[in-house]
Amino acid sequence: MKKLILSGIAASAFLISCGPKSTAVTGPKYTSSEQLAQGKTIFENSCAKCHKLPEPTKHDNQGWINTLSRMAPKAKLNDDQHQMVYDYLISVNKK
Repeated sequence: MKKLILSGIAASAFLISCGPKSTAVTGPKYTSSEQLAQGKTIFENSCAKCHKLPEPTKHDNQGWINTLSRMAPKAKLNDDQHQMVYDYLISVNKK
C-alpha cells in the first residue's frame, strides 16, 4: 500500500514538473531597439524550430499574451525571452 501511495505521489510530481513554467506576460516591458531586435531573433530561432512563423498581425496584444503563454514553455523560453518576443511582436503589430 505504501508503494502505491509513493508511486502516486511520484507520478503527480512528475506531471506537475512537466507543466508550463513561463510567467504570463501582462504588457510591454522592453522598448529599446536592442531588446526588440533580440526578441525578433528569439522569435525567429525558437518558434521556427517547430512550425512556420506566424505573422505578427495574426493576433492583437491580448491574443499574443494568450498564444505566448502556451508556446513559451514548449520553446523553452525563460521569462525574459518570453517578454522580449512579446514586446517584439507587439512593436511590429501595432494593433
